Amino acid sequence: MKKASPSTVSSAKKAASKNVSSNKIEVETLTPELSKLQQGKHHDPFSVLGVHALDKKEGAIVRSFLPQAEVAELKGIGKMSRIPDSDFFEYQLSAKEAKSLDKHYTLKWQQKGSEEWHESISAYSFEPQIGEMDIYLFAEGKHHHAYQFMGAHIQTIDGVSGCQFALWCPNVKRISVVGDFNGWDGRRHPMRSRGSSGLWELFIPGLVENDVYKYEICTQHDEILKKTDPYAQSMALRPDTTSHISSAKAFNWEDQDWIEQREVFDWQHKPISIYELHAGSWRRDEDGYFLNWRDIASQLIPYIKKLAYTHIELLPIAEHPLDQSWGYQVTGFFAPTARFGTPEDFRYFVNECHKANIGVILDWVPAHFPKDAFALAKFNGDALYEHADPRKGEHQDWGTLIFNYGRNEVRNFLITNAVYWIEEFHLDGLRVDAVASMLYLDYSREAGEWLPNEFGGRENLEAIEFLKQMNTTVHGLHPGVLTMAEESTAWPMVSRPVELGGLGFSIKWNMGWMNDNLSYMETDPVHRKYHHNQLTFSQIYSYSENFILPLSHDEVVHGKRSLVSKMPGDDWQKLANLRLLYAWQYIHPGKKLLFMGGEFAQWIEWNDNAELDWALTSVEQHHGISQLITDLNKLYQSEAALHYWDFSHDGFEWIDCNDSDQSALSLIRKSNDPQESIICLLNFTPVPRTNYRIGVPAADTYHELLNTDSAFYTGSNCGNDNPIVVEPTPWTGYQQSISVTLPPLSALFLKGDFSH
Repeated sequence: MKKASPSTVSSAKKAASKNVSSNKIEVETLTPELSKLQQGKHHDPFSVLGVHALDKKEGAIVRSFLPQAEVAELKGIGKMSRIPDSDFFEYQLSAKEAKSLDKHYTLKWQQKGSEEWHESISAYSFEPQIGEMDIYLFAEGKHHHAYQFMGAHIQTIDGVSGCQFALWCPNVKRISVVGDFNGWDGRRHPMRSRGSSGLWELFIPGLVENDVYKYEICTQHDEILKKTDPYAQSMALRPDTTSHISSAKAFNWEDQDWIEQREVFDWQHKPISIYELHAGSWRRDEDGYFLNWRDIASQLIPYIKKLAYTHIELLPIAEHPLDQSWGYQVTGFFAPTARFGTPEDFRYFVNECHKANIGVILDWVPAHFPKDAFALAKFNGDALYEHADPRKGEHQDWGTLIFNYGRNEVRNFLITNAVYWIEEFHLDGLRVDAVASMLYLDYSREAGEWLPNEFGGRENLEAIEFLKQMNTTVHGLHPGVLTMAEESTAWPMVSRPVELGGLGFSIKWNMGWMNDNLSYMETDPVHRKYHHNQLTFSQIYSYSENFILPLSHDEVVHGKRSLVSKMPGDDWQKLANLRLLYAWQYIHPGKKLLFMGGEFAQWIEWNDNAELDWALTSVEQHHGISQLITDLNKLYQSEAALHYWDFSHDGFEWIDCNDSDQSALSLIRKSNDPQESIICLLNFTPVPRTNYRIGVPAADTYHELLNTDSAFYTGSNCGNDNPIVVEPTPWTGYQQSISVTLPPLSALFLKGDFSH
């Protein structure tokens, strides 16, 4: 029981002395405190509302604020008195009544013009729920599990069920929870301020799962804002921007074996091939609308198993208002988008993937957020999550805002968000979008459009520390979970441990390999000999990072054309070139990634507003591409030489990288066992090369493991009979050699036989 604040005690005592027995309270004017609350500008509603002790003789007073109420009662005690010309109701308790009053008392009231009674346990009868240690760690930016108390959570407190709300929003006059349950009236449920921490909280009894809400904020400038909950774990389907109270039910996970194996997964020496997809346009239902996660699971998982990919990577699925943003302009960082169902539906999807031994990676967007007024932008009326100065706080190219990584609470928001997706949805990795834009203060800016760091440099020191902290936290809490950086510059040690001076990512996207090789493959074969170094240059830097080789969504949109459409020549040559490109990706050291549609050579570039052109999969030539992808994945997984040293020069050796005149390459991929080595030969011209001699390690014979020109893939079926006999003819530094036929626009995978 609280002591009444000085400004309200006088009115209560005056009322008590006038007519205690009838509990009729007569107040001529509202006190300043009550007036501020009535106007929606009181920062501490608990000092006015609830039960307040007067003294031992006079008992206590109960005060509530019920706009639009005609009459009100303190249930089980008696009728409350209205303070004239206000929406306040009071009841003075005798000492005996004060002792008998339930800690969490119930209010009853009738609305004006209605005979229907409403009742609710008072929200102002509950003590603060956020612990001091939580507040301290949050303020320090070190509360890795802040998502467990921030936002809206169904709870039972002292036997009373309801929803606990918590929000960070400093430097405002008042914050209220509003929703259908209170007529969206910001005066009904003002929150408790936790002082200088900037945290606000309130427990509202009686609320249940899927009740909708927002926060109403009265800024320092007396502006009234309605904002979605930054920590909301469920949101409405666009264009509705309300937050939803999420489920408190525990999901029945069945992937314990997968999670245990992931903790000891030797990902550096194991195959990782990723199928990247946009859930909204992979497939649609018969009416052209989005599938639910459960339907996606039933169709996608068998498809991925058939193609033999190890992982799925999802373009961002956090809530976003605009479909055309592909999920990269996030407004609900903790809420799986309602487009594809509920959070439980997404958990089901991940669970089913894990049961099928398929990993799930999420594209995560901590680099920026949109300017939508209902979300993070100017959350307290001023720059809060973003930098105030647009030279540091705004992406001019994208029309988005940049997080203020130097602010502890903002850094905490993002790090606990990363932890949330991994812990609550069992995700196996985060692909971090637009890392380069975070690292450089002058990213896509001209002179005078950016602010240097404290040392006068262009490095964003605050973002660098954030990335290090994020990676350290994720890997420390969840060994085996991968973090992947989309980073397009030569920033050093992106995928090296923080303790060694790196940023701490597991893997970095090899944008240089992608750009050079697509540029090369788009060149007419007659001119390729002049660009041979685009194939070989990557070996200069391939082992400076743990690389993944991406053929991603970014390469097949905005007029860039689909992968097969980029290829030169007639349709046969285009498909042959594409098969060659895919083989080169699997031959080259590094993990593998391909965007959906590429696996069957979709002719048109990606359209986010329609499903893939699935009719092509029944066309023989396109089915051949799918079969090649399947066989490449299987070969990549079964042959240690193709994956064991993906990140080390120990797994790669040129046989001949200088045959630019014939646009041919020959090399060896190696594991720890020399007898497991794979010879790889590539012909980047449409001309068959007969009697093509290469030096090889000692073996009795060699045989073709895979030939991309096979009729099985709708190639010309040019190749070599098995076995290929080793001859004692020295060649290119080897004491023995083989003579083979190189099919046009193709790649060969050869393996030695060691019978003696």
